[in-house]
Amino acid sequence: MKQRTYIFIFIIGTLLFPQLNYAQIDFNKRPDDDLGNVEDEFQELFFEALKQEGIENYQRAVDALLKCINIKSSEPAAYYELGKNYNKLKNFGAAENALKKAISKEPDNEWYLDELYEVYIQQDDINKAIKTIKQLVKYHPEDYKQDLAALYIKDKDYKNALEVLDELDKEFGVNKDRDYLRNQIYDITGKDKDRIENLEERLKNEPDNEINYLNLIYRYSETGKKDKAFKTAKQLLEVNPNSQLVHLALYKFYLDDNDTENAIHSMKIVLMSSEIKPDAKAKVLNDFVNFVATYPEFEPDLLEVTTLVSNDKSAKTLLELAQYYLKIGDKTKALSYFEEVLNEDPNNYSVLKDVLLLQLDLNLDEKAAKRSEQTIELFPAQPIFYLINGVANIKLKQPKKAIESLETGLDYIIDDVKMEIDFYTQLSLAYQLDNNITKSQAFTKKAEALTKGQHP
Repeated sequence: MKQRTYIFIFIIGTLLFPQLNYAQIDFNKRPDDDLGNVEDEFQELFFEALKQEGIENYQRAVDALLKCINIKSSEPAAYYELGKNYNKLKNFGAAENALKKAISKEPDNEWYLDELYEVYIQQDDINKAIKTIKQLVKYHPEDYKQDLAALYIKDKDYKNALEVLDELDKEFGVNKDRDYLRNQIYDITGKDKDRIENLEERLKNEPDNEINYLNLIYRYSETGKKDKAFKTAKQLLEVNPNSQLVHLALYKFYLDDNDTENAIHSMKIVLMSSEIKPDAKAKVLNDFVNFVATYPEFEPDLLEVTTLVSNDKSAKTLLELAQYYLKIGDKTKALSYFEEVLNEDPNNYSVLKDVLLLQLDLNLDEKAAKRSEQTIELFPAQPIFYLINGVANIKLKQPKKAIESLETGLDYIIDDVKMEIDFYTQLSLAYQLDNNITKSQAFTKKAEALTKGQHP
C-alpha cells in the first residue's frame, strides 16, 4: 500500500518516456524476426490500457490488456495491470487470478504482491491478506509488519499481534500508532496487568523518558492504583524537576490528600504552562473554581491565576473564568469574559444567551437590543432571543419594536408554559407603554390564566 505513489510515478514515467522499460518488457528492442508487427501491436495496446486506466475507464483498460495477453501471454506486467483494473472494477476473483499469474512469472516483485494484498483487504479476506503481507515484510519491515499486527488483531489473534508489536518496538522504538494497536488489544482482552507490565518495562529501560512516567501514571490511575500513580509522579518530578505535564496528575493527588499548598502550586504551574493544551487547562481551572467554592479562603490564589492566564484566549478557559465570576456574583467581570468567548466562538448559542441576559441585568439595554437583533438573524426560531429583544426595547421606551418582536417570537414557543407567560407579561407591559390599555389587559389575563393552569 505504501508503494502506490511509486507505482503511479513509474507508470507516468513510462507514458512520458516510452524509451524506459516496464518491468521486463523492452518495447524498444529492435525485432530481429517477422514478429515486429506483433511487438508494435502489443506496445500500442499496452499503452492504450495505461491511458484508459489513467482516465478511470477501467473496463476499456481490461479489454486492451486481454488483447495484450492474447498476443503475448508471457509478460507479467500485462497480468499485473489487468489485476489492478479488475480490482478497480471490484471483480476480485478475476483480479486475484491475474495477479497470481503475474507473481508466478515474477515472484519477487513487491508491486504485484502489494496489489494482491489490496485485493484481499477489499474482500476482508484476512487469512489470505496475512499470508500475502508476510511475503511483503522483507521489503519494508516497519510498515508491513505494523499492518500485519493490525490484521492479527482483526483476526482476534492477539498473541501473534503482540509478538509482532514487541519485535517492532525492539527494532524501531515505540511510536503512537503501535501503542494505539497495543492498547486496542489490552482493551479487548482486559489484560490491564500486561499493559502495566509493558509500561513498567519501558520505564525501566528508559528512566529519563518523561512520556514513560506519564503513561504509567495514567494507567495506574485508571486501574485504581492511586498510590503507585502518586509515587510514579513524584519519581518523575525527581528525575525532571522542570516537568510541567506531571502537574496535571499531581494536583489531583494533592487535593485528595488535602495538601492544599502543593495542590495550588501544581494548578498554577498547569494554568501558566505553554506546553499544556487549552482543553486540559480548562479542566484544571474548573477544578480550581470548585475547590475555591468549598474553600473560599483560597480565592486570592484563584484570582492571581486568573490574572496570569487572562492572556490565554482559548474559549474553554475564558468560559471557565466567566462561570466563576458569575458564581461569585461579579456580573460585570463575568460579562467581559463571556464576550471574549464570543470573539473566539461568535455563534455559541449558550454564551449568546448568557451575554444578553447579563446585559439586561446590568441595564445595558441598547447593547442588549442591538445584539439580540443580530442573534435573531442567527437563530430565527429561538423564542428566548425575541423575548430578550422585547424586554430591552420596553426598557428603552420603544413599545412598537417590543410588540413586533414579542408577537413574532410567540409563534416559536412549543410546550413551554413558563416562557409563554413571560411573553404575555411583556406584551402587556409593551401595550401599556403604547397606551393600548385594552390589549394590555387582555395579555395580563392570558398570563394570569396560564399561571393558574387554565386555558386563556
